[in-house]
Amino acid sequence: MAAASNLRSEDQFLCSICLDVFTDPVTIPCGHNFCKNCITEHWNTSDQYLCPMCKKVFNTRPELHVNTFISEMVVQFRQSAQQKTSSSSSEQQVSKPGEVPCHVCTGTKLKALKSCLVCLASYCETHLEPHLTMSGLKKHQLIEPVENLEDRMCTKHDKPLELFCKTDQTCVCMLCPVLDHKMHDVVPLKEEYEGKKAELGKTEAEIQQMIQKRRLKIQEIKHSVDLSEEDADREIAEGVQVFTALKESVERGQANLIDTIKEKQKTTEKQAEAFIKELEQEISELTKRRTEVEQLKRSEDQLHLLQSVQSLKAAPPTKDWTEVSVRPSYEGNVRRAVAQLEETLNKEMKKLVQAELKRVQQYAVDVTLDPYTAHSALILSDDGKQVNHGDVRKNLPDNPERFSDCVCVLGKQSFSSGRFYFEVQVKGKTKWNFGVARESIKRKGIIHMSPQSGNWTLSLRNGNKYKACDVPPVSLSLKSQPQKVGVFVDYEEGLVSFYDVDAAALIYSFTGCCFTEKLLPYFSPCNNDGGKNSAPLIISPVGVN
Repeated sequence: MAAASNLRSEDQFLCSICLDVFTDPVTIPCGHNFCKNCITEHWNTSDQYLCPMCKKVFNTRPELHVNTFISEMVVQFRQSAQQKTSSSSSEQQVSKPGEVPCHVCTGTKLKALKSCLVCLASYCETHLEPHLTMSGLKKHQLIEPVENLEDRMCTKHDKPLELFCKTDQTCVCMLCPVLDHKMHDVVPLKEEYEGKKAELGKTEAEIQQMIQKRRLKIQEIKHSVDLSEEDADREIAEGVQVFTALKESVERGQANLIDTIKEKQKTTEKQAEAFIKELEQEISELTKRRTEVEQLKRSEDQLHLLQSVQSLKAAPPTKDWTEVSVRPSYEGNVRRAVAQLEETLNKEMKKLVQAELKRVQQYAVDVTLDPYTAHSALILSDDGKQVNHGDVRKNLPDNPERFSDCVCVLGKQSFSSGRFYFEVQVKGKTKWNFGVARESIKRKGIIHMSPQSGNWTLSLRNGNKYKACDVPPVSLSLKSQPQKVGVFVDYEEGLVSFYDVDAAALIYSFTGCCFTEKLLPYFSPCNNDGGKNSAPLIISPVGVN
């Protein structure tokens, strides 16, 4: 009973206008009590003097009398509440920066536990108690503590924003649909809240999915960086190996060249020394003979002169030095040394191309021919792997995808990123064109073979004339005729390379290409040429070379 009495006395302390504890309570003639400011403002904004409680109308504005009894009781009630606040403040948390403070606390502001959308105030545990115990305040809507509660009031009608106008997509009060949002689609705030909350749930799921995709992309990029690092390390290792071999070959060739020339020079010097020694010996003998001739010439003994002349004539003749030479030839030594270096370089290049071909073959894709794009004179195998010219045009639908004039066909598969590789057997053919083309390549009329026309291809004519269909066209001199050609494309790098698979040699590369749409394999077996070119182009399965 005491508790019930206490609750009734607390209810008596509430103003029925502001629903808060009386401030300067006054009594009007009908006996009801209000805050002096509340009843004054109520009558100032009203057309008649009406009691908010019993609805009694007064002809003249009543005189307000202070209710001293309630005033004293309110003072006691506030003192009691203040004591409770003081005793419990030590147990409650003091409001920190970023937290919503209690609007009622004086001095040290405690952390608010709830905000009231009716009172437009936030309360700590102690000051929240009336909202939890008093029947009038229990009807108020409490929410988690928020700041700027005035933003939850209609600025035009000074009423709580309790509705949502779907037409204008804005929150409104109870008066707005009557005055400013007539005929609009207005729903309770809770209904729209539930709908938006469901939408936010979907949005959250979509965002989470986007986050997951980006996390996967991060992993993919990191993995690509790791692979790139491995590729870089491998390239560096191969480069160091090749250049080390070349450097050693150059140094070895240089040393051999110098040794060979020096050895020749030494041999020449020894030969010259032998010739000089022999010549000096002959000079000595001839000088001796000359002395004998001079002495004999001065003799006056006729018999002696005649007898001595015969002995001089009988002396052995000297050697004929006319054709003797000591001029060695050094021509060709440097050329032979460079030729040896070139041979070494070619061997290293072949090793590199073999390793490169092995790597690009790992990007092999399964390519099949698309019959909807094939020229009507082409014959495609049932498995879509072979194509040759049939001389006679078939009666086929002239669909937009089909080539009308150029005897060519596209692959079914298209590529707009990454790398791909396929191989084509050309054995027995005297002319052909193939490579890759962009999806928008011209299908009707004559097609020019060039990157500007949307294709990157090689061509063969007359059985041995190879050409890269670049701008300008590039004639190719190949050591051997390819029997199987590999085509490799790196979309992001803008690279299209052709390889002689059996010889493990690079034929040609289109570099610096800018791809902006899908690429498809492109094949043209060319016409039969009277049966000389009847062999088909065959898309071969790729086996690592």
